[in-house]
Order: sequence, then structure tokens, then C-alpha cells
Amino acid sequence: MEQVFGRKQNNNKKTEASIVRCAIYTRKSTNEGLDQEFNSLDAQREAAEAYIASQKHEGWVCLPEYYDDGGFSGGTMERPAVKRLLADIEAGGIDCIIVYKVDRLSRSLLDFARLVETFERNNVSFVSVTQQFNTTNSMGRLTLNILLSFAQFEREIIAERTRDKMSAARRKGKWVGGHPVLGYDVAPGGGRLVVNEEETAKVQVIYELYLERQSLIATVQELNRRGWTTKHWITKKGREHIGKPFNKNKLLDLLTNVIYLGKVNHKGTIYEGEHEAIVSEEIWRNAQNVLKRNGKNGGKLVRNKYGALLRGLLYCIPCQAAMTHTYTTKSKNRQYRYYVCSKAQKQGWSTCPTKSLPAAEIERFVVERIRCIGKDHRLIAETIQQAQAQNKKQLDELERERRILELELKRYHNELHQLIGSEASSAADSDSPTTNRLADLQDRIGSTEQQITRIRALLSG
Repeated sequence: MEQVFGRKQNNNKKTEASIVRCAIYTRKSTNEGLDQEFNSLDAQREAAEAYIASQKHEGWVCLPEYYDDGGFSGGTMERPAVKRLLADIEAGGIDCIIVYKVDRLSRSLLDFARLVETFERNNVSFVSVTQQFNTTNSMGRLTLNILLSFAQFEREIIAERTRDKMSAARRKGKWVGGHPVLGYDVAPGGGRLVVNEEETAKVQVIYELYLERQSLIATVQELNRRGWTTKHWITKKGREHIGKPFNKNKLLDLLTNVIYLGKVNHKGTIYEGEHEAIVSEEIWRNAQNVLKRNGKNGGKLVRNKYGALLRGLLYCIPCQAAMTHTYTTKSKNRQYRYYVCSKAQKQGWSTCPTKSLPAAEIERFVVERIRCIGKDHRLIAETIQQAQAQNKKQLDELERERRILELELKRYHNELHQLIGSEASSAADSDSPTTNRLADLQDRIGSTEQQITRIRALLSG
């Protein structure tokens, strides 16, 4: 005899003592008539109990628990009795689910397919009393597979339509959702961005601060000193998103976001947006040039305030420690610069025989030696060769970083497509965890695309 879905075989013979624990689920979309002595839920349960009684010879018994959802739509899974039913299934207390009709369990084919996956995972059968739908036999399982095939087809069609719609909206410069950025709010009716005047002033100052300091870290320090944070906003459902302190990555995302130019980025292609620009083309271009330059030299020239030529290069051999640049002021208008052994600074002057060196003298000595080296053509050729090798290494690292980011981008897109399918039956403005994850993925995709664009610019430069 074939194995019954949800039951175990023993040498192909059914055990007479085996018991099939049956749970009855009932539902009615409205509260109308539920206060009657015998209502729709009672009628559904009575029909299910009669069916279970007809299968008594197969060991079917009716569980005493009532799983009744009165006044709940079948288009959503947010139903208390369904949640209790699924919890009891996961706990292993149910072998078969009995309903009057399939649509009593769910009116959504996508939700129904997910429920059946839960049933299969826990070896639970499913029976519809009035529709000859029973997964305890081969015909019922065939019907199930047909339904699941259509469910998969529907999910894929919905995902394709959603992706096409989002792509078309992006190409038209429309706002397609996600977390709004500093400087903009989502319009009350949704679907587009509107300028937030107070935040716009902050964004413009942030660009000015970066162009003035020409260093991400220095700008972040100033922003945090002022107590400025990233976007603080509240969803339509009233959920509050607290602004966070700026860090290097958050500032970089802000400075490279084309949304401030009144544009949108879709898969690396820039389109004119419907929203208003709040940063001028000139300021934007200047900021990108500084970012590109600092991306090559690490911003060392910016941070080297006193022009220390050998900063980060000198090394105290006796102490095996780096020498740091410092200065002292002996008069109001004159400073004296030194390179000091870091061990001497931390553990005392007596621990180091070198202690410190006059900056001007050691820098002059090094420059003269370099000039002498410049006359050695063999050494010049070797230096150029090493520089080229180092440059190639840096380009290889950038290329490796680009590939990693592209793999991350592909993973984000795959997860986005899966979530689009899983959330297809939900409301577009739902504040469910899945919807929030969709918005987070859109942000991550945008940020990753910006990083890839920046790296490509460095590679082409």
C-alpha cells in the first residue's frame, strides 16, 4: 500500500493502531450572523466532523481545539486562528487539516502555496470536504502539484511585472520607494519626493564643509560636533526611524548620491528625476573631483597640515618604532617642527637614544639624497618599474573590490526579486518586516551601485 502523506509505513502495511489527528479550521469574512446560535462557522465544523467520522476506520479522530476565524479576510495571513494552527503544526500535534472549502484557509494562491509547504515539511495532510481535495491520495497530490505550479507561475509573473514597473518608473525619474534621504521627504500621497527646506540647508553645508576640509574624516568630526545626523523620518504607519551619527561611509554615500542633482540612478545609468535638485552641478562636480583625488592619495595632503614631507616615513631603528611629526612654539610667530620617536613619547625620553630630529634638517637631507638618486638612470628605471608594479597592485585591488561589490549587488537583486514575489499579495504601503527589508535592499543596491561607479571612475582614470 502506498505511503499516506503525513503517515509512516511499516513494511508497506498500515498499522491498525495508527491515529490521524485532525484539526478543523473554519473562517467567515465578516462578523455578520456570528452571534446566531448556529452560524456559518458551526456549519463548516459540522460538515468537517461528519467527514472525519466517515474516515473513522482509517484511524481519523477529531481534535477538540477550535480554530475559528470569524470576521477575518482570506486575503491575509494575519489571522489569530491560523497562527495558532501553524504553531500547533510546528509543535507536531496535528496530522491532518480539514476545511469546508479551500478558500476558507486562504483566498491567496501565493499564501496557500506557502501553507502547503509548511504542511509538507511537517508531514501534515490537507482535506477540503466539498471539493474532493485530499492530499492523502495520489489524485489529491496531483491537484496540489498543479496548484503549486500555477502559484510559481503567478509569483514569477508578478515579480517580472514589478521589476519592469520599477525599472520603467526609474527611467522616468520617479521615486519608487525606500528610505528617503536627508534633504527630501516623501510627498503625503506617496510616489514622489519633496524638498525639506531645513534639511536642504544642512546638505548644502555638508558639501561646503567637505570642499573646505577635503577630508571625509575631518568633515565627519565636524558634523558629529554639531550633532547632525542622517535622515530622521516616520512612516505612514507611524514607525519612527531615528537619525544616526555620520561616519565615513554614510558621508560618502551622501556625497556621491545623484539624487541631490535631481537625478536617479538605475543599474548604473543616470536619469533625470522628477524631484528638485538641491545641490548645484558645480559643487557636485568639485566634490567628486576631491573624492577621486583623495581616493588615490588617501587624503594625506589634506591631513598633513604643516607640510611634513616625511610624515609616516621615518623610523627609529634603535627602538623599532615610528617617528611622528610634532612642533613647538617658542615665540608668537615662529614654530619649530620635529620628528619624535613614538616610544620616547609614550615611555619617556630615557628609553630612546634618538629621541627627536629637527624636521627641516632631516627633510633637507632626504631631498638632497633624492636629487642625487635622480641622476642615477639605472635606479630611476628600477624605481619606475616598482612604481608601475605598485600601481598595478592597487588597480588589481580595485578590480577585486569591484567584483566583490558586483557579486553583492547580484545577491541583493536576487533577494529583492524573491521578496517582491513573497510580498506580492500585500498592500503596497505595508509596514511589514518584508516591506521594510525591500526598502533596505533598495538602499543597499543604490549605495553599492554608487561604490561601483566610483571604483570604475578610479580604474578609468
